[in-house]
Amino acid sequence: MTNADTSRQGWPSVVTAALALLVGMAIVQWLPLLPPRWFMGILATAALIMAWRLPRLRALAVLLLGFAWAAWYGSSAMAARLPKAWEGQDFQVTGRVVGLAQTRAGATSVQFQVEHATRDGQAIPWHGRARISWYAQPSAQPEPCSRWQLLLRLRRPRGTINPGGADSERSALARGIAAVGYVRDDPGNQRLGVATWCLDRLRGSLADGIQSRVRNPHDAALLRAFTVGDTRGLEQHDWEVARANGISHLIAISGFHVGVAAVFGVWLCHALYWLWPGLAVRCPRVQAEAISALASASAYGTLAGLGMPTVRTMLMIGAFALARCSRRATGSAHALALALMAILLMNPTAMLEAGFWLSFVGVAFLILCMHAQERGLRGFLRELTLGQIVMTVALLPLTMWFFGEASLVGALSNLVAVPFVSFVIVPCALLGMLLLIVCPPFAAPFLRVAEWLTHAQWWLLEQTATWPGAHWYLPAVKPWALLFATLGAVWLFMPRGVPLRMLGALLFLPLLWPVRHLPATGAFQAWALDVGQGLAVVVRTRDHALVYDAGARYPSEYDLGAAVVVPSLYALGIDRLDMLMISHADNDHAGGAPAVAAAFPAAQRYSGEPGRLRVPMAQCVAGQQWEWDGVHFRVLSPTTAMLNASANDHSCVLLVEGRAGRLLLTGDIAMDTEPSVAASLGPGPRPVLQVPHHGSKSSSSAEFIAAIQPELAVVSTGWRNRFGHPRPEVMQRYAAAGVPVFNTAVDGAVQIDFPATAPTHIVARWRLLQRRYWRE
Repeated sequence: MTNADTSRQGWPSVVTAALALLVGMAIVQWLPLLPPRWFMGILATAALIMAWRLPRLRALAVLLLGFAWAAWYGSSAMAARLPKAWEGQDFQVTGRVVGLAQTRAGATSVQFQVEHATRDGQAIPWHGRARISWYAQPSAQPEPCSRWQLLLRLRRPRGTINPGGADSERSALARGIAAVGYVRDDPGNQRLGVATWCLDRLRGSLADGIQSRVRNPHDAALLRAFTVGDTRGLEQHDWEVARANGISHLIAISGFHVGVAAVFGVWLCHALYWLWPGLAVRCPRVQAEAISALASASAYGTLAGLGMPTVRTMLMIGAFALARCSRRATGSAHALALALMAILLMNPTAMLEAGFWLSFVGVAFLILCMHAQERGLRGFLRELTLGQIVMTVALLPLTMWFFGEASLVGALSNLVAVPFVSFVIVPCALLGMLLLIVCPPFAAPFLRVAEWLTHAQWWLLEQTATWPGAHWYLPAVKPWALLFATLGAVWLFMPRGVPLRMLGALLFLPLLWPVRHLPATGAFQAWALDVGQGLAVVVRTRDHALVYDAGARYPSEYDLGAAVVVPSLYALGIDRLDMLMISHADNDHAGGAPAVAAAFPAAQRYSGEPGRLRVPMAQCVAGQQWEWDGVHFRVLSPTTAMLNASANDHSCVLLVEGRAGRLLLTGDIAMDTEPSVAASLGPGPRPVLQVPHHGSKSSSSAEFIAAIQPELAVVSTGWRNRFGHPRPEVMQRYAAAGVPVFNTAVDGAVQIDFPATAPTHIVARWRLLQRRYWRE
C-alpha cells in the first residue's frame, strides 16, 4: 500500500506524521512548567480516540500524542534528578564509568552511572547518571566501563543564564545527566574492577593507537576526532578554527563519514559476490548490499560514539535497507521522516540539542533542493557546490539562534573540506583504524598518509579562518525572526517555476538587521552577568561600551570570559568595546580578561593590579574620569596612598553617573576602604550598588550602606558556593536599610536601565525572563 493509499484512508503520510510529532514535542520545550501527569494521560487518551473516530484529524492526534509523550518524558527526566533536599551532601556510591575520561590540568572528568548510593550509612532510592570530577589524582585510571566505589558530593545540574550564553541545564536534560559533583578524599575510594568487554574501551584503545603512531600530537588529535569522535585532544583554538570555517560538523563525525562506511560495506559485498558468484543463488545481491551497508554504518557509528548526525544517518540507511529487503521503493524524504520519528520516540529531549536541528533541517533542505540532473565529475561538482550554498543559507538562522555567530567563508571552506575529509582523509584513516584491530603493524603507513593529508587540510583552514567574515556575529535572534528567516530559506530554494522566489531573501531582514534599542544621550544600561562565583558587569551608553571584570578562568580551561562575557556582548549587539576595566587581579575577577582582550584588542585596559595580570593594563587611580554620550565616569579608588594595601582594596571603584541615575561598581573592597569610597561619592541620585566582595562578612558595613543609601543592590555569586556568599548577616544589613538585593545565582544575569528622564529600574532577570521547565 502506498503513502497515497494510506492518506486516502485518513492516515497521514509518514512525512506529515513526523512533522506533527515534531511540532507537538517542540511545543513542550517552550513551557515554563510541565502539566501534571494525569493531564498527560487524559490528553493521550483523547488523542487515541480522535485518531480512531475522526480520520480527518489524525495528524492533530499525532501532534497531541507527541505533546503528551514529550511532557511525560520530560517530567520523568526532571523527577530523576537528585532531590533538592540532598544537594551539597556526601554520598557513598558504587557505579561504573560511561564513555571516555576527559583529563585537563587539575581535573579528570567522567560520566558516572550511579547504581547504588547510601547517605549517612542508609541506602537511598536514587540512581542515575552523574557528571563527576577528580580534582586530585585518581587512585587508578578511570577507564571506560570500570566499576568504582566513591565518596561524592553531588548537586542538581545548574548553570549560568545570560544573554547569548549556553544553557548547560538544557544540555544536562538532553544528555540524561541527573547530578553533577566531585570526588571527595576518602580511604574507601577504590576501583572495584573492569568489565571484560567494553565498546568505549575499544574506542579509547583505538584513539590511543592512533595517538602513538602519528608523530604530530595535533594531527593525531584531529584524526582521533575524524575517526572515532574522540575530541578530547582538541584545544579551544581548534574549535575556533572549525567555527570560523563552518566545519564543526566534520570534527565530530558527520553523516558523510557514516555514509563512507556504508559505501565500504557495499564494496565489501561486491568483492564477496565477485569471489563467490554462487552466493547470488542463496541471497540476492541487492538485499545483501543493503544489509552490508547497514551493518558497516552501524558498526562504525557505534564505534564513533553515536552522535546525532551519526544516528540520523544510520536510521536513514536502515530505512533504505528495509525497503530494499522488502523489495519496496522508498524516497529520501520518507527515510528522513522515519529517522526523525524514531529519534523523537526514543528520546524527545534530543530536540534540545543544536545537533538535532542542524542535522535534520540541513538534510531536509538538501532533499528539497537537490535533484540530480547531470552525471559524472561535472554533475558531482555542481551538486557539491549547490549543496554547500544551500546548507550555508538554510542553516544560517539556526546557527545564529544556537551559537550567535556564523561564518561567511563557510560555504567555500566546506566546498574543499567536505569532499577532501570525507572521501580522502576519512577512508585512509578508517583503513588504518581497521588494521589497528586486525593487524596493528600494517596500520602505521596508512595513518602516516592520513596525518600528512590532515596537516595540509588544517593549515589551509587556519588561513581561511583569518579572512574577513570568518566570524560574523549578530545580536540575539528573536523567535519570530528565526521563523521568518527559515520560511525565507524554504521560499528561496523552492523548485523552479515557483514565482518570486528571490523575495524569500526579504524574510531574512529581521534576522540580519534587527531593531536595536539604544540608550538616549545621558542614559545608560548595565548588565550584571551570571558568571558564578565571580564578577562581570557590562555598561553601555549610546555609542560606547565598558566591561568591568571578566569572571574566572579555571584550571580545567573553562573560561568565563570566553564562555559568557564575549558571547553576551555580541548577543546584546555590542560589537565594539571601548574599555576593559579589571578591578583587581584575583582570578574570579580577572581570569577571563585575556579572552575579552583578545576578542576586542582595541579596547583601553585599566586595572587596580596591572602587574599581576597576564595582559598589559594601565593603573587605575582615583581621580581618573571621562564622559561618553552625556554619561560621566569617575574612578573613586584606589588612591595612590592605597597601592600598598591588600589586594582586594586595590580594586578599581568606578562611579557611572547618568542624568537621572548612578551605578557604583566596587569590586572586592573591604570595610577599611568603604569610608573613603562613601566620602568620594558626592551628591546625586541614590546609586545602584554592586555589593562589595560578593557579600562577604568583611564588607558592606552598616555605616557604608547608610552613607551611600543605595536604591537597590546586585550581588554576584555562585550557586551553593563554598564561601557561603552572600553571608546572611550581610543580607540582613541591606534588608534593615530597606535595600532590595538581586542575586545573579538566583536571578541569572540582571539588566538595569538608567534612563535620562525616568527612574532607574530592573528590566530583566534572565532566569525568569527565559523560564523553561528544565531550569532550576
